Amino acid sequence: MAYVGTKGWYIQKLKEKGIFYHPVERKKLELYKTYVVRNLYLEKEAENNQG
Repeated sequence: MAYVGTKGWYIQKLKEKGIFYHPVERKKLELYKTYVVRNLYLEKEAENNQG
């Protein structure tokens, strides 16, 4: 279990949604810095809230 707002927490939430790799570069999420993973998570949340 990861603390809310940490890199591990964002990765855990993205994996729950079925996202295991970065959508553009196709590398594992664990290779990216926290701000990249966070921005990806926020983008996916925005998409879910719109549709």
